[in-house]
Amino acid sequence: MRNASALFRFLAPLLAVGVLLGGCGQTTPPQPYDPDVCGASKLTTPAAGPDPSTMPPCSIYRNPASDREEVVVNDVGHTALLIGDSQSAPAVGWPRRGLTALGYHVFYCGAGGTGYVAANAKTGNYITALERGDWRLPYGSPPLVVIQGGGNDAGTGASDEKITANAEKLISTLRQRYPDATLAMIGTLALGTGNGGGRRTEVDTLLGTVAAKHGIPFVSVGDWMTKYDLLPFATDRVHLGTEGHEKLGAILGTRLKDMGLQAKAGQG
Repeated sequence: MRNASALFRFLAPLLAVGVLLGGCGQTTPPQPYDPDVCGASKLTTPAAGPDPSTMPPCSIYRNPASDREEVVVNDVGHTALLIGDSQSAPAVGWPRRGLTALGYHVFYCGAGGTGYVAANAKTGNYITALERGDWRLPYGSPPLVVIQGGGNDAGTGASDEKITANAEKLISTLRQRYPDATLAMIGTLALGTGNGGGRRTEVDTLLGTVAAKHGIPFVSVGDWMTKYDLLPFATDRVHLGTEGHEKLGAILGTRLKDMGLQAKAGQG
């Protein structure tokens, strides 16, 4: 028994490492795809020569068409690329839940503290991060690309003009990168006019105007914290706990489905 116990103590850390490394490429809902789960040891040397269709998930492929490093994913035909901030960052976050409810694998690019204009200490804002390669986007042609955010732009005092200019530049860049994808936008989660929504609600309305100008489906969430009584499920006035994410994710999934954005059988 003593020898068996010692053997277990020796093997347990190795087994734990194996479990962590084995998570690469698991894109089956409800688990969203997150590039971070690959880990540096799982990423292959960037290459342009090999056929990416034969490369395992989490491989990095330098796409000669875009001259960018991209990530090979499972079933890109049922993958939604989600660009967002701290609302989208958690694996249980309501934007991810809404998309997985529609049958998508979710590939997330973004970070807390970022937005159309706002940046954090590690990465630029949405368009800067995309242009300089802070993000590695999925290789292939995902059917849906969703941009979520605006809260950090509201919090940092970004002007309407700067938010609009960067949003339009991002839309143009993504359409060039993924010409066959449907592009959708989710606004800025807030309490709403008359309930303390303030600048966050204003930015949500502004982004709705930008989306309408470009013919992009838009989900306005600038009053959802109040409309759906989410404050009891919030960790502060703008972020939700796990139960809140679950509740709002179901609402978002229904809204996106009503807009005809659900994943289609045989897509890709």
